[in-house]
Amino acid sequence: MDKTNKDVNAASRRAFIKNTAIAGASFMIFPRHVLGGKGFTAPSDRLVIAGIGVGGKGAGDIASFYKSGKADIGFLCDVDTKRAAATVKAFPKAKFYRDWREMLDKEHKNFDAVSISTPDHSHAMITVAAMQLGKHVYVQKPLTHDIYEARKLTEAAKKYKVVTQMGNQGASNDGPRQMKEWYDAGLIGDVHTVYAWTDRPVWPQGIPWSANKAEIPATLDWDLWLNNAPYKEYVDKLVPFNWRGWWDYGTGALGDMGCHLIEAPFSVLGLKYATNVQASVGSVYVDEFKRGYFPESCPPSSHVTLTFPKTPKTQGEVTLHWMDGGIQPTRPEELDANDVFGDGGNGTLFIGTKGKMMSSTYSANPRLLPLSRNKDIKVPEKFARVAGGANGHYAQWVEACIAGYGKKEVSSPFEIAGPLTEALLMANLAIRGNDVQRTSADGKITYPGRNIQLLWDNDNMKVTNFDDVNQYVKREYRKGWTLGI
Repeated sequence: MDKTNKDVNAASRRAFIKNTAIAGASFMIFPRHVLGGKGFTAPSDRLVIAGIGVGGKGAGDIASFYKSGKADIGFLCDVDTKRAAATVKAFPKAKFYRDWREMLDKEHKNFDAVSISTPDHSHAMITVAAMQLGKHVYVQKPLTHDIYEARKLTEAAKKYKVVTQMGNQGASNDGPRQMKEWYDAGLIGDVHTVYAWTDRPVWPQGIPWSANKAEIPATLDWDLWLNNAPYKEYVDKLVPFNWRGWWDYGTGALGDMGCHLIEAPFSVLGLKYATNVQASVGSVYVDEFKRGYFPESCPPSSHVTLTFPKTPKTQGEVTLHWMDGGIQPTRPEELDANDVFGDGGNGTLFIGTKGKMMSSTYSANPRLLPLSRNKDIKVPEKFARVAGGANGHYAQWVEACIAGYGKKEVSSPFEIAGPLTEALLMANLAIRGNDVQRTSADGKITYPGRNIQLLWDNDNMKVTNFDDVNQYVKREYRKGWTLGI
């Protein structure tokens, strides 16, 4: 199986490279039958999209692009025909593929842009292949599975000059813009500390790999789902959702919710790359005084502290605390006893020298603290709002693609999404460092990655004081799979 897969991958990659030169233009003229139908609009005013990963979140993405009124869904691709069935039914004119490599190779002349909503571990490879063909890309969060991939995608966006957007809808909400206006007006002084928290994970974590091998569903191409991850036998209840809690495929609660909650601090304060990180994680005990050891699984909870250097918008360093698994920071004293902190399960809190402000998931519902301040504060609108807010994130990208590279602004281009994703993945380095084991000559097991701070060399993308975690900065792909850049 692996040898055959390797041959197919090598052939597909050669085809991508060969066809890149052919597909240099962002837009092409399409025959009427491709777009067709009542109310037909000239091809130059519409975007033809190919969706890869079209069940679950991908189904919602595809539907939202179509609702913009300026997009046609030309092609659909998914490794699971059952998972994709509803979207295939909704867009009967779209041609369906199971293998994204085959679709890109055969159909790249017939669409303008690609929507990618696959598991985290396969984001980067598919995205690079699409960009090399001159296609605009919309990629679900987190942008990538590891730091190296995020850096390469950020660079690729500039090289290939395509419109990029990460599926971080909160970046298009009014909230970040409102908070930037408040902050720039000096309402809370200089921010030095930020807290972000979530009640995720809502899937199993801190558990051993399942011993319950199961029969691969007839509708699923398991080998293709695995993509570049190490080959393992199929187990029940991993797909389509619980893969998020396993390091081979997902990035845990940080990858799932971090982009939604930390985007605002990046936007408001101009944060970019962190300098150091430390983490503590929740423990699972399997017997009296016996802590479970499940290095393949993300932990049930964590508290991570990242330090960011001074920016043009801060007077000094910024300390950002991330908490998941239901852990929350202490309630601000400015909140009354029955006031909701964040939105209950999730939130972001900014602490400045003159005050505080907080928001909910997607940076929604921004509020100054104490809440009574919000009645009287009037700050002029300085930043243009995105029509439709978070829901307008999709139409914004569609319109930017139609306009062409560099013509219209998007809220979460890779130049922003890349560094944001790197920060989350750097936090995961500290989390994974907790499971690094060493065995001494006398057989004693120690955990040198616990209770330390990791120092980050951003230019060289490496931790300088604990080399064991650098293996996660750029993971090794399964044989036959390459990033291609």
